[in-house]
Amino acid sequence: MTTLSDTGAGSEAERENRRIGVPMDLPATAAPPRRARTRRRRGETYDFRPLNVARIVIWTAFALVLAVAPLVWTSGLSITILSQIGIAIIACLSYNMLLGQGGMLSFGHAVYTGLGTYFAIHALNMVTKGQLSIPVSLLPLAGGLGGMAIAILFGYVTTKKSGTPFAMITLGIAELIFAMSLMFSEFFGGEAGISANRVAGQPFFGITFGPPIQVYYLIALYTFACVAAMYAFTRTPLGRILNAVRDNPERVEFIGYDTQRVRYFVFIIAGFFAGISGGLAALNFEIATAEVVGPGRSGGYLLFTFLGGATFFFGPIIGAVLMVLAFVLFSEFTKAWLLYLGLIFMFMVMYAPGGIASLIMMNLRVAAFGRLRTLWVSYLALAVTALVVLLGAAAMIEMVYHLQLNVVLGDEVKFLGATLNARGADSWFGAIFVLLTGLGLFEVVRRHFLRQWGEIQEHIEKEMKRRETL
Repeated sequence: MTTLSDTGAGSEAERENRRIGVPMDLPATAAPPRRARTRRRRGETYDFRPLNVARIVIWTAFALVLAVAPLVWTSGLSITILSQIGIAIIACLSYNMLLGQGGMLSFGHAVYTGLGTYFAIHALNMVTKGQLSIPVSLLPLAGGLGGMAIAILFGYVTTKKSGTPFAMITLGIAELIFAMSLMFSEFFGGEAGISANRVAGQPFFGITFGPPIQVYYLIALYTFACVAAMYAFTRTPLGRILNAVRDNPERVEFIGYDTQRVRYFVFIIAGFFAGISGGLAALNFEIATAEVVGPGRSGGYLLFTFLGGATFFFGPIIGAVLMVLAFVLFSEFTKAWLLYLGLIFMFMVMYAPGGIASLIMMNLRVAAFGRLRTLWVSYLALAVTALVVLLGAAAMIEMVYHLQLNVVLGDEVKFLGATLNARGADSWFGAIFVLLTGLGLFEVVRRHFLRQWGEIQEHIEKEMKRRETL
């Protein structure tokens, strides 16, 4: 067989083939290997990579959900809830840049979303008075720039430390700003807050942002752009080194990076997106009060980001949806909703510290190896027994709250269509009996599920080793 080395131009051809990665024992007419997928043109080499179809499908589906949601849920309440979900998604994802990606536990993230709301509301009033000539649709960016400016100011101090000192500094700053919001009424408006009118300036193609549906689509557009930008950040060198700072800051320092500078830059970026969330809230509600910088708002970001799953990018999106549903809908059903929320958070910390996103990913891994169908009976049993426990506990909680808050209405309390006597022994005995029975059954089912889950994980590990040897 005649090879390139046997031809007159062998030396030049060999050098060219070495450059593009062609083995020397290939025939002269042989093409580069398929795995290299290269193409020469004017002395350059281009690599052709396949498209990430799954990623395209996911982002397209996300955009379609944002566009179609108000066409499915058309009531005024639904539009309001959808708008708040979009705002919360940006806020929770910006918080997760600190907590999930950087390992920075902040107790004051509402400072940046709330001050973004104030900056945007002041800018909106300036537009209304003719003192500022920018479109209303760009006002959320004013909130973003305001949040970024505050993050530049406070972030330099807070990121000097990490771990517990960082958390305590953020808590102190949060309390400071909340106290200032009640003291400096010129900027914060005192307890009454500052209101504005979003219908300002000239309409753009008939868009005045008066109808809530127009505001929703503006929020949806910002939500998609901010989510895409924050996801792209996770793929940048700064995003990668941030994960390293979270996992092993000593090694990051050893290879020459300044961990404080990395945390500071990311803190500023998170403040910018948090400010955009606050600016969108200013357009949606047309008012800013001291509550937007309060500790309750910061605690909500922390709690629901954790519940959604801080270790996965889509986890805070799940948490944002749950946060809005809890604050807007669940709070209307019972006065004890904060107690239920606390119990859910406690059980998630105990049994699923990775949040809902981690549960989804673990089951997707099981499904990838074809073993998910063997768990549906166990999942059904866990759900039924957990529901029994919840019914018993909820009945007791509702009777306690009735005795504390609604005793003037009598001893009877309505619970899921049933009438309970808050002072009757039979109601208390029935609730306790249902609770204990559910706990016993749940524990039996849980132990069986753990054995079954362990066997499936062993099967997966063996299958992975078998595939590696092939």
